[in-house]
Amino acid sequence: MIIISKHLVPKGFSGITLYPFIFLRNSKAKEDKIIINHEMIHLRQQIEMLIIPFYIFYVIEWFFKFLKYKNGYLAYQNLSFEREAYSFETDINYLKNRKFWAFIKHL
Repeated sequence: MIIISKHLVPKGFSGITLYPFIFLRNSKAKEDKIIINHEMIHLRQQIEMLIIPFYIFYVIEWFFKFLKYKNGYLAYQNLSFEREAYSFETDINYLKNRKFWAFIKHL
């Protein structure tokens, strides 16, 4: 389910995925196949990690990346989940062929 909400999506971001929802900053993003594909990759990641462990791992990984880069946004960009999603967001067929826990390659 896709929900439009400029209040739930942090500034500087087009969308955020919190299983089972994809929140988008504006209605134009709903038509953007790249943004939707990016967020669908996150949905797959969350499902295969059984949702709650995904969020725990996400926060822990962000914390360690923050210590490394000393910058919150740079830490976010270098998260394994984000690196996978950004790397394949333009490949609309990626999820059809994606291997289980593919984000591990981006650690």
